[in-house]
Amino acid sequence: MEVLYEDNHIIAINKACGELVQSDITNERTLVDDMKEYLKKKYNKPGNVFVGLPHRLDRPTSGVMVLAKTGKALERLNKLFKERGQIKKTYWAVVNKRPPKFADTLEHYLKKNTTKNKSFAYPKPIPGAKLAKLNYRHVASLQRYHLLEVELLTGRHHQIRVQLGTLNMRIKGDLKYGFPRSNKNKGIHLHARKLEFIHPVKKTQVTIVADPPDDPVWNELLKLFRENKFSPVIPV
Repeated sequence: MEVLYEDNHIIAINKACGELVQSDITNERTLVDDMKEYLKKKYNKPGNVFVGLPHRLDRPTSGVMVLAKTGKALERLNKLFKERGQIKKTYWAVVNKRPPKFADTLEHYLKKNTTKNKSFAYPKPIPGAKLAKLNYRHVASLQRYHLLEVELLTGRHHQIRVQLGTLNMRIKGDLKYGFPRSNKNKGIHLHARKLEFIHPVKKTQVTIVADPPDDPVWNELLKLFRENKFSPVIPV
């Protein structure tokens, strides 16, 4: 477990692809279970350990997750995540097609199909659909893949995966939304890169950044990002 930030009230980790955040019908071990065990051992705590979950990431997605270590912190984090504009969420997505514009805002109406556990985008409001907005910008390119930085302006089910798909940009490994092949680790190349918010208790600015998983494509794109080189011709 990679811990990115910790104080008396909150803890942030870099979630791995495939890690289950909260329990479901599979009854598999979860990130919350692992966090409780981590805190129990680190601080030699007797009895139960409190860990609160104010937000979630899809199982195949990696990146920054913040958890609460106290009930007060959880209550306040829940409010922050529910109120639009209180937390800035930045994602990285590796797609198989160069975007039509260097940067743009996408706006759709998303409707979730619970039977298929999949969302669908519509250009205009329809019954049961919710407004979805995001900003994206092109960051770097390899020969076959392109890195986009995405700022979520709303938080909808599978939002980034669906909205990028409307431009025929498929996230690497994302079979559910049209990429032709799965990744070996069963994850997808969608990564919660950064969270920025006001600390729920200390009231100070907090910025938490997570590097993407160790993977040939991620590694090459991260290298380009750090060198500020936007090259379209590096084979991977």
